[in-house]
Amino acid sequence: MRIGVDLGGTKIEAIAIDDDGCVLWRRRIATPAGDYAGILEAVGDLVESAESRLLRRSRVGVGMPGSISPTTGLVRNSNSTVLNGMSFERDLARRLDRPIRLANDANCLALSEAVDGAGATGNVVFGVILGTGVGGGLVIDKSIMVGHNRIAGEWGHNPLPWPTDQERPGPQCYCGKRGCIETFLSGAGLARDYAALTGRSLNAHEVSRSADRGDPAAQRCLALYQDRLARSLALVLNIVDPDVIVLGGGLSNMETLYVGLLPEIAKHAFADTINTRIARAAHGDSSGVRGAAWLWPP
Repeated sequence: MRIGVDLGGTKIEAIAIDDDGCVLWRRRIATPAGDYAGILEAVGDLVESAESRLLRRSRVGVGMPGSISPTTGLVRNSNSTVLNGMSFERDLARRLDRPIRLANDANCLALSEAVDGAGATGNVVFGVILGTGVGGGLVIDKSIMVGHNRIAGEWGHNPLPWPTDQERPGPQCYCGKRGCIETFLSGAGLARDYAALTGRSLNAHEVSRSADRGDPAAQRCLALYQDRLARSLALVLNIVDPDVIVLGGGLSNMETLYVGLLPEIAKHAFADTINTRIARAAHGDSSGVRGAAWLWPP
């Protein structure tokens, strides 16, 4: 048995799975936003609840936004900013009284889908999170490629490729730069485009629903979103050339996103044909927590 924990900005989910990936226990709670000590306690309580219910002590893997600096051992680059600069891995291991395995949340999504999800038939799988932030993870032969500096897959903090004059210099990103892919493809980016076009304030999911109801402004925003996504994924293809790209996160549920996406990517990729498969995450918004559990192999 292994326990996976997905630490998000608004929710923490934990599951226990067996060696075949069958879910034995699951629970979600709200994240104690802005409360570092509260987050440690919340994760600890979830693990203890699972073990109390299943009467077994388990290995624990945790997916989280950001990464651990190989130099300092502290969290960096997390859009859950309360974690930045903290010794989260060490503190959580102390709270749970055992070693833990910790990985970026997008790496966990990619691992989950490569092990027994939409990318299970591929050797090279690039996993994408489209949501509050824009993350990416690379898995080769069922193993996460972390990289020498532990930033492999971080496509969201590269400049938007082939920008138009209207897209330069781009919105300010929390990382300190302007025009990052994340600022365009996050939920906030889609909502910002709609507000700029109409003067009305809708969140990303409301924009998607409005487009489904025939709102031409919302449809225009989604078309622009797909164009930017295609340009950004073409950059991934040119560097990694994966077998499968798996889309996860809340915005990956927009049906229109997939219609004609591959031909749009092909317009920008450096190849005469593109055979990469684009797929929605098979495990939906539970993919990250399953990947956290799979940080401990069978």
